[in-house]
Amino acid sequence: MPDAGRVTRPTRDLRRSSTRAARRRAARLALLLAVPLMLHVIANATAAAAETWVSLFDGKTLAGWEGRTDVFRVEDGAIVAGSRTAPMPRNEFLCTTTEYGDFVLRLEFHMPGDGMNAGVQFRSQRIPDNHEVIGYQADMGDGWWGALYDESRRNRVLAKPADDVIARALEKEGWNRYVIDARGPHVRLFLNDHLTVDYTEPDATIEPHGRICVQIHSGPPGEVRYRNIEIRELAPGP
Repeated sequence: MPDAGRVTRPTRDLRRSSTRAARRRAARLALLLAVPLMLHVIANATAAAAETWVSLFDGKTLAGWEGRTDVFRVEDGAIVAGSRTAPMPRNEFLCTTTEYGDFVLRLEFHMPGDGMNAGVQFRSQRIPDNHEVIGYQADMGDGWWGALYDESRRNRVLAKPADDVIARALEKEGWNRYVIDARGPHVRLFLNDHLTVDYTEPDATIEPHGRICVQIHSGPPGEVRYRNIEIRELAPGP
């Protein structure tokens, strides 16, 4: 007769097998629960990395940009265009060699005096065998401050702020900050944190990507300066 206080080998083996099976099931369950969490963490990390601020101008050279170096140069940590002694015979653009789609762009500019005109192109392209570019422009200059202009395409202002908005926002003789927020067909412009344009593009054929350029317009002698140019690329919307 078996000893009631002693567990037989078959019983011990059965218990061990049952324990190992339970551990395997627990491990599989833990893995199944961990995978979605890992994917979520990776996706968030990827999105965060894609939406960090990146400098487009190193403050010393025009690396990453292309244009006429007899018009555009680097001085004191800024891109400088134009001349204080000679008029500008035609529009000129310094453009990034990279294209961008949805993004937030921020930069500072300095364009004191009267009669000057310039702007920041975005979602733009060079016109072959021409000095002009085609695309959106965040405009600068008397009567144009804070406006959204369509350069070499529709050749008109698409949206502009009221005069009282510019009166509050603009530092005419000092440095100013432009922010361009472009997400799909939706474009917003901010001048020194004042919203100047909130525009939705109705034409679905307009390309929602392109190059970023800084401009100096034809006109009287004068200089425009750009600095602290940074971009935060955004994941495309649904």
